[in-house]
Amino acid sequence: MNRPLKRLYNVTEAAEYLGRSVWSIRRLIWAGELPSVRAGGRVHVDVRDMDEFIEKHKACDSVT
Repeated sequence: MNRPLKRLYNVTEAAEYLGRSVWSIRRLIWAGELPSVRAGGRVHVDVRDMDEFIEKHKACDSVT
């Protein structure tokens, strides 16, 4: 049986997923650039928001 993909990541896991430091993820959350889910004193980041963050910040260099 296939296990469903994980949707919520803690800050440490989010940092690994995005290839950033834990403090970088915290700063993105505090700045409102990366939404977070807060429940029971814990902070999580939705994998969909992380994927959206990646898409939003992709850049293509154009050759002129």
